[in-house]
Amino acid sequence: MRYPVLLLTLMLSGLAVAADPSGRPPELKPVPDGAPGPDDAPAVTIKPSSQGRVVEYRANGRLYMLKVIPKVGKPYYLIDQDGTGQFARRDTLGSGVQPPMWVIKEF
Repeated sequence: MRYPVLLLTLMLSGLAVAADPSGRPPELKPVPDGAPGPDDAPAVTIKPSSQGRVVEYRANGRLYMLKVIPKVGKPYYLIDQDGTGQFARRDTLGSGVQPPMWVIKEF
């Protein structure tokens, strides 16, 4: 019983490989080569103040991230994740996934 099923599967896979590949859809365009141009990079604006600096990141004219660099303290980020204008604070741009850690032994 197994051998006819195996033989049929191999024959059908052979037919699938031997079939003519379908042509590309006509709306596809080749990807341009070379380095990204000045329009491809996000616009970055640095605004100094008496308390530190604020770096604004914009894409398509929309502000999506702020990096606040105070004169005293660690820098942090304000990120608009939903595009609603509500910024959430993050201390790093890491993924946020942290493995659980337990104290096994203290000296």
